[in-house]
Amino acid sequence: MPSPKKKVTLYFSSAMLEETQREAIRQDRSISWIIQAAWRMSRDEVKKLPSVAGAPLASPPEPAEPVAPPRAKARG
Repeated sequence: MPSPKKKVTLYFSSAMLEETQREAIRQDRSISWIIQAAWRMSRDEVKKLPSVAGAPLASPPEPAEPVAPPRAKARG
């Protein structure tokens, strides 16, 4: 049984958002689908990263923009 959907806000740098949007268009998929697929493919690698709970970031993160909701596609 699939998990219930939950709406969240994620912040990405402009460059990462643009690249994700281009890939979504290329694959005719939603940005959400692309992000979920990327997570499924990379989660084992991410789990190998050392834990740094409470540690300061090595450098400040890039300014980010919220992900815009996907636009409805015209079907026909």
